[in-house]
Amino acid sequence: MISCTEFIPFYSELFTFLEEQDGYDAVVRYWEHISDTYVQDRLGKLVEKEGIRGCWTYWSRSLNEEACDFRMTYDEETERFTIDMRHCPSRGMLNELTYMKPYHDYCGHCAVLYDRVLEKYGVEGTFDFSKVDKAQCFSCRQMKRPAQE
Repeated sequence: MISCTEFIPFYSELFTFLEEQDGYDAVVRYWEHISDTYVQDRLGKLVEKEGIRGCWTYWSRSLNEEACDFRMTYDEETERFTIDMRHCPSRGMLNELTYMKPYHDYCGHCAVLYDRVLEKYGVEGTFDFSKVDKAQCFSCRQMKRPAQE
């Protein structure tokens, strides 16, 4: 059986190809399609059932399956969920490859795939992708708060 990590360079090259053919919007449309057809059925159902705690349930499984070095926090009182990715194996693999250059916004797929679903449930996300050259990032998701008057 082929490991999912075998596809990481392919995904990077696919994103590059799509952008070269039809621009960055084509890459985003591809990510949105995956979000609508795959992520919604998994993450969306968990958040619908568990609220923002569903994020914890979803990523507890997926990040461990991918063997990521990460630290997650969930604050039930503030309804705030964070992932401190200390080493992403996918981005780490791309950074180490010498025969290709990683797609310039490879990590951007995380924001589109997941936040497209989460926004439907009132969850907003922020990201820090400033350390992707070290295979690190930080994300925070929190329930939207009504505007203060």
